[in-house]
Amino acid sequence: MNLPTHNPATTADSVLLIDDDAVFLRVMARALGQRGFTVRTAQNSETALALCRSEAPMHAVLDLKLGEENGLTLIPQLLSVAPDLRILLLTGYASIATAVEAIKRGAHDYLAKPVDADAVTLALRGKNESSLATATTRVPDGAQPLRRLEWEHIQRVLSECDGNISAAARRLGLHRRTLQRKLGKRPVREIDEDAESDVF
Repeated sequence: MNLPTHNPATTADSVLLIDDDAVFLRVMARALGQRGFTVRTAQNSETALALCRSEAPMHAVLDLKLGEENGLTLIPQLLSVAPDLRILLLTGYASIATAVEAIKRGAHDYLAKPVDADAVTLALRGKNESSLATATTRVPDGAQPLRRLEWEHIQRVLSECDGNISAAARRLGLHRRTLQRKLGKRPVREIDEDAESDVF
């Protein structure tokens, strides 16, 4: 059954949260609701696309990892259903390569987890220009640490493999478990070394 592609009741503060973490969805949906947003939630791409068609939200907050799915591949699918949708990508694997790939696929903004509702609200209601444009300039002048360079290379290859860890491991010449261990480690931070963020 085809779902409607337009909802005349759509407002500028309607948002679709897409994340496979049910606890994160529940807490963030409640927090954004308290900030005036009309919120719908989805834990996979199929539900997200169906809600995008039926609810026609103005914003989508999309996690990079949706179980075995890659949020990057969902970006163009969402935009094909709702061309005016503004997409905020969230990820626990923050990297320059991911930010650049998100831009190419149509995301409008990018935040690294852990993230709080105020940061999400600012990104959704902030200025129209994307902070993604500055994501590639966050590393200060000078040589990057070797571990950071390795992280960026892994993220670039993983992005090229559409998030398929097995394929990326083969390309990198690593065992799948070795790559998973590397991905589980937080990347080296070049700035704000002492800064800490609350989850919500």
